[in-house]
Amino acid sequence: MPNKVIDAASAIRMIPDGAHVAIQGSGGGIGEPTFLLRALRQRFAEEAAPRGLTLIHATGLGDRKEIGTDLLTAPGLVRRDIAGHLGMAPQMAKMIAANQIESYNFPQGVLSQMYSTVAARKPGVFTKVGLGTYIDPRLEGGKMNAVTTEDLVRVMELDGEEWLYFPRFHIDVALIRGTTADPNGNISYEEEAALLEGISIAQAARACGGKVIVQVKYLAEAGSIPPKQVRIPGIVVDAVVVDPEQAQTSAGFYNPGLSGQMRVPLESIERLPLDERKIVARRAARELVPGAVINVGVGMPDGIAAVAAEEGWFDQINVTVEQGQIGGLPARGVIFGAAYNAVAMVEEDSQFNFYDGGGLDVAFLGMAQTDRHGNVNASKVGGMLAGCGGFINISQNAKKVVFCGTFTAKGFRCEVGNGAIHIASEGSVPKFIEQVDQITFSGAYARSMGQPVLYVTERAVFELTSEGITLIEIAPGVDLERDVLGQMGFRPRIAEDLKVMDEGIFRD
Repeated sequence: MPNKVIDAASAIRMIPDGAHVAIQGSGGGIGEPTFLLRALRQRFAEEAAPRGLTLIHATGLGDRKEIGTDLLTAPGLVRRDIAGHLGMAPQMAKMIAANQIESYNFPQGVLSQMYSTVAARKPGVFTKVGLGTYIDPRLEGGKMNAVTTEDLVRVMELDGEEWLYFPRFHIDVALIRGTTADPNGNISYEEEAALLEGISIAQAARACGGKVIVQVKYLAEAGSIPPKQVRIPGIVVDAVVVDPEQAQTSAGFYNPGLSGQMRVPLESIERLPLDERKIVARRAARELVPGAVINVGVGMPDGIAAVAAEEGWFDQINVTVEQGQIGGLPARGVIFGAAYNAVAMVEEDSQFNFYDGGGLDVAFLGMAQTDRHGNVNASKVGGMLAGCGGFINISQNAKKVVFCGTFTAKGFRCEVGNGAIHIASEGSVPKFIEQVDQITFSGAYARSMGQPVLYVTERAVFELTSEGITLIEIAPGVDLERDVLGQMGFRPRIAEDLKVMDEGIFRD
C-alpha cells in the first residue's frame, strides 16, 4: 500500500481555489488540526492561494487568542464561513461583523449531523431544531450579516408538521485530527479529549469526491494499531501529516484525565469562590434530582458540575457535554468541551441524536438577554457574535431548561455572605429587556411544547408561564423594587406566593 505520510505544505496544496473545506475541532484546540491551519495560512501568505474558501465547522474553532479560524483571516482567503459557533475566533467574528465575508451560524447538532447526511448522500437534514429562532428563515435564516443573502435553510411541511430543511452541503476537502496514524492512514484517538465527528467528515468528503487530510502526533508501524482503536480507517484517508508538537488542548500539552487514560482526583480541581457565579450555580443545582441526565453549557452554567463535585453529590448525576463526553466533570473556560474522568465518549453527532431525541432531563444554559415573552438571546448582542453552538438543539429538546446568568452586565459587583447578597455596584447593561436582539430560544415554542423553563440569577428566579415571565423567588438582602423590578425593561408578573431564596445558598 502507498505511504500516505507527507509534509504539511504538500498536503495543503490539495486545496484548490473556491474549495469547501470541512474542519474538525472544538474550542480550546480540542481536536483542532492547528498545524494544518497554520500551513494553510502560510501558503496563502506566500502564494495568495487558495482563495475564496468556504469553511464548514460544527463548533467554534480557536482559543479566543490566536488559533482556529483566526489563523485564516487574511483578506481573500475565506469567502464564506458556515459555523456552529463563532465566539472562539474574535478576529474572524470582526470580519463577519464588518461584512468582509459571508457568515451562516447554524445549530451545532445540525452541522454535526450534516456530515453523516452528506456521507450517505441523503438529501439533507430535516429537523425541528431552530423553529421559532433566528435559524428559522421566516426570521433570519441563520444569516449573520448583511452580505449573506443566499437561503440555506427552508421551512417544509411533512405529514401536517413544520420542519426545517437544510439541503446537504458539498465538501471538497476535510481537515481532521487524531493522535496516531500508520503509513496506510489508519487513525487512532488515544490522547484526544473528544472524538467529535472525524469519521463522518472523512466519509462526507469521500462521498463528494474530495480529499481527506489528517493531522496526528505520532506515526506507528503499518498494521500495529489495534483494529478496535482505529477511529478512522485508512480507506477514507488521502494524506497524513505528523506534528510532533501537537497539543491535546490549548491549555496544556497532555492531561490523561481528559482523554480517559487516567482518573484524576476531582479534589484537585480549583474550587469556586463564593460570588455571583457560585450563587447562580447553587440555586440552579436545586433543580437536579438523583440520576438526572444533564447538560451544562459554557460560561456560568459550567459551575453547576463544579458545585456538585465540591458538595459531595456529583456521583448522583450524569453530566454530558455536547462534544460527546458522558459522565465526568466538564472542563471550564476556554477548553469547555473536554471533561475530566468521563465514563464514556461518543462521536458528537451521536450525542446530538441523543439530545434531539429527548435524552436530557435538565439542561443548564447561559443567557445574554431575556425578554417578557421568555425568549433568550445567547448568540448575538450588539457587536458581539457568539453564535448558538449546541444551545438550540439542547434547549429545544431537554425535558426542562434552566437558564443561568447575572441580572445585569458590565460593571456589576456584589458582596455575598452571611446568608444574603448586597448589590455593591449595579451593571450598566440590563439583561431582562423588552425584546431580545436575536431569538436563540423561543419562549412561544417552549410553551407550545409544555416545556418547563426557569431563569436563575444571583438575585431573582423567574419561571416561564402562559402569561410570560413570572418572578417566583427573590434573594435575601435584595430590594424588590430597586434591585429587581427597577433594573428590568418590562414589568414581569409576580407570583402570589413570591418566595425568598434559601439563605444557605449565600453562605460559604
